[in-house]
Amino acid sequence: MGKSVWVVDAAHSLAEFSVKHMMIATVKGRFTQMEGRIEADPQDITGASFEGSVATASINTADEARDQHLRSADFFDAENHPTLTFKSTRIERDGDDYKMTGDLTIRGVTRPVTFDLEFEGTGKDPWGNEKIGFSATTKISRKDFGLTWNAALETGGVLVGDQVKIELHLEATKQA
Repeated sequence: MGKSVWVVDAAHSLAEFSVKHMMIATVKGRFTQMEGRIEADPQDITGASFEGSVATASINTADEARDQHLRSADFFDAENHPTLTFKSTRIERDGDDYKMTGDLTIRGVTRPVTFDLEFEGTGKDPWGNEKIGFSATTKISRKDFGLTWNAALETGGVLVGDQVKIELHLEATKQA
């Protein structure tokens, strides 16, 4: 089949995260604006490459006041850092799935991150467009990327957990 270029279909994709709140609950959110490009041969995912970005201002946690705080300089500083980016550097087989390593950039800080990557398959939509699907998850320390704002709790501990779980569900369309 050979390598093809696939463009992420944002309407059918999801970039989601979750983080502990007050050490007892979990807050989930998503970025509603994303774009990405995948070069892949469905017969050999280890040769694929992924790159993408999300608009930090598009953060949505279902609470506008919290979203405004997350866009501020305390967290993503969306005005000065309008995007989070990822570019893969290596994909290796891991049993039936894959490990995808690459460079994640948040707030101007770039660090290597490894995702558990699942190839969901390919198919054609009713209009004849070829589609490809992937899911990926990882956990990062937000402090590693300069997201250090927090508040102490009276009972001990902190308001916002350090570990952030990231989940991606990607559908992309093959380009002519």
